Amino acid sequence: MATAAPPETLAPRARLRAARAPLLVAGGAAVAALGLVLVDPHEPGSWGACPLYALTGLYCAGCGGLRGTHDLLVGDLGGAWAMNPLWVLLVPVLLGLWARWLVGALRTGRRAAAPPAWVAVAGAGVVVLYSVARNVPAWAGLLAP
Repeated sequence: MATAAPPETLAPRARLRAARAPLLVAGGAAVAALGLVLVDPHEPGSWGACPLYALTGLYCAGCGGLRGTHDLLVGDLGGAWAMNPLWVLLVPVLLGLWARWLVGALRTGRRAAAPPAWVAVAGAGVVVLYSVARNVPAWAGLLAP
């Protein structure tokens, strides 16, 4: 098994090649953010509707996420929290993970390894529990968008 070159000996091209994926993700997120700033999702029908809510009347973990993201982008933290508290808590975590991904790629010149399977299982569990909790009538004032 070959060992990787020390970070200080990597060519700038190798580092940029390794950082391509995180930079593309950032570019896509920037385009989506611009779209959310320009087309306010608070306007009915501007971005469509949640299919689960439209079919069942139940909120999913993502309901209110577009409106919450718009609110975050325009600096309305309270409005974002009212739309989707889980998303507001996840945004800084996702930004930190993205920054770690980018810095790791630039330092090592290698693509990041996939996270362990338990991360996906735990994430799915949180999404399911949050989806159930936001449909409990007693908690509707706190968790429903």
